[in-house]
Amino acid sequence: MLGAIAIIIVCCIAIPVGVLVSGGVLAAVIGWLVQEDVERSHAGSELVELNR
Repeated sequence: MLGAIAIIIVCCIAIPVGVLVSGGVLAAVIGWLVQEDVERSHAGSELVELNR
């Protein structure tokens, strides 16, 4: 009985929380990489300065 309760807790709480947290971290890393690339490829543009 204890094993079934542990599996239910993992399936309903631990896995969804892990997916949400890892998705947030992945989104932050992708955003940082894209920002670095855009700033490098558009260096000298007045739009980059207006965006800060």
